[in-house]
Amino acid sequence: MTQTPQTTEQAKALALLSPEAQALILAGGLQHAAIIMDGNRRWAKSKGLPTLMGHKQGVQSLKNVVRFASDVGLKALTVYAFSTENWQRSAEEVGGLMALFIEALLAELNELHEKNVRIVFVGQLDGLPKTVQATLAKGMAHTANNTGLTLQVATNYGGRAEILAAATQLARKVQAGELSADAIDESVFAQHLATQNQLPEPDVLIRTGGEQRWSNFLLWQCAYAEFICTPVLWPEFTPACFAATLNELAQRHRRFGK
Repeated sequence: MTQTPQTTEQAKALALLSPEAQALILAGGLQHAAIIMDGNRRWAKSKGLPTLMGHKQGVQSLKNVVRFASDVGLKALTVYAFSTENWQRSAEEVGGLMALFIEALLAELNELHEKNVRIVFVGQLDGLPKTVQATLAKGMAHTANNTGLTLQVATNYGGRAEILAAATQLARKVQAGELSADAIDESVFAQHLATQNQLPEPDVLIRTGGEQRWSNFLLWQCAYAEFICTPVLWPEFTPACFAATLNELAQRHRRFGK
């Protein structure tokens, strides 16, 4: 029987995974991967290219990784696109990144929708330029009913700011008599985070580019995630690289403090 293009793509993606990794996904032991996409600027510098070219190449890497994550059956992929600290970069770079957000999302939105990917943006979105906010809202609305992979993009996001905002919101509810302090447990707290406890917690946190820092990313959500660092710069991070990290994860014994 002739395979459909989708089936062929899935077969090629799954062939990159070890039997153990495939079994882990099927059993629900690997549902959510989080990635700190580091190395765009270093890649551009190594090639003698403008910084923005590194970010543009990084968009291509993200496209390939999202396609792979969808094809192998992950439920969620969260990527760190822009941190609250990134505003300290040059105005030229920040402006270029904002324009790239709009360009990339509009260019890829139809394919994301066709692959049944739901896209969600989390962070201090009201701090972004209005044109960016409108484009992100369009992307979320267009894919809201999709039931495949959830692509969660942390944009103008900081883990400490997220936790502080949740604590402040809960304190106000207690002060207003809307909530008892004794009713606040981990589940209630998580529901007040930017991610709203809508996805399973990340099973693995991957950082590209060789650095070994958490960088204020998903501090609450990654409490029990396995950390894997790869020296590969993000613009060179391929589905095969992604598969290698998942294969490594499948060899680990996660104890969850036990």
